[in-house]
Amino acid sequence: MKVYETTLSRGITRTKEFERKKLAAFAVNVGTKCGHGCTYCSSGALLRMHSSFREAGRSPFEHGFSIVDPDTPNRVALDSHRIRRRGLVQLCTTVDAWSPEAQTHDLGRRCLEALLAEPGWTVRILTKNAAVARDFDMIARHRDRVLIGMSITAMPERSDLISVVEPNASSLADRIAVLREAHDRGLRTYAMLCPLLPGIANASEQVDELVRLAANCGAEEVFAEPVKPRGPGLRQTQQALERHGYVKEAAAVGEIRRSVVWSRYVAQLISDLQRTVRAHHDIGRLRILLYPSRLSEEDAARIRRDDAGVVWLGRK
Repeated sequence: MKVYETTLSRGITRTKEFERKKLAAFAVNVGTKCGHGCTYCSSGALLRMHSSFREAGRSPFEHGFSIVDPDTPNRVALDSHRIRRRGLVQLCTTVDAWSPEAQTHDLGRRCLEALLAEPGWTVRILTKNAAVARDFDMIARHRDRVLIGMSITAMPERSDLISVVEPNASSLADRIAVLREAHDRGLRTYAMLCPLLPGIANASEQVDELVRLAANCGAEEVFAEPVKPRGPGLRQTQQALERHGYVKEAAAVGEIRRSVVWSRYVAQLISDLQRTVRAHHDIGRLRILLYPSRLSEEDAARIRRDDAGVVWLGRK
């Protein structure tokens, strides 16, 4: 993994898009390219014009490198003191503060310390790395102000597949263990089931297991999302699965590159999520993040007939 360094302009930024997603009003990011290397990641499409990629001489859609800002905690400390209208911050929205390159500089813990040093800030952690458990001592001292979320993209029996598309993230078993430990310690948790890839984690019984896991871990909210078709992520995911011999699953991912199939996949996934959350949790706690522009009229109408838990995003 080649690691590049950059300097970001801000520590804490407003994020109206994530506010619409009901995730947070503010964001902290510790770089522009995450070292977990998830093949389906859409952050490259969002950040493709950032100067850090030109400076590194790399494409945002390549893998095998990361871009981190080691000085982020100092800017977060300045902004957390300077900003007067405070609220919920997501750490992070486009990268991971506990990814391998971020751990080198202890960025997750240091950013948390900077935020929690000032009253009025609350933090939503989102990570794919079990290293966050090392910071439970500090989180426990501020347990009312921190929400812990592990990105759980399948159950452990699908680990062989997930290790292909999330090559540098912690194992699913370790992520689940961290979420359970957080709950056992009395810390606040939420579930991020995102993305639920076709052929890997979208079957009704798999969705059922994931929602029951979230409920058993005391999740205050259950966020879920279909995989985004933006950028080359689906193609790269399909190719990675093919290279490792997962032909059937690669074909399922390849199919949803067609809009009509993606639309059907989304409508069925939403239906399965609603059914199992009603059975095992609380439908009022479900947040399905949906950009509907590629939905067929038929599937959009089907979802609107029962859109409990659906957070409609994108243009009106």
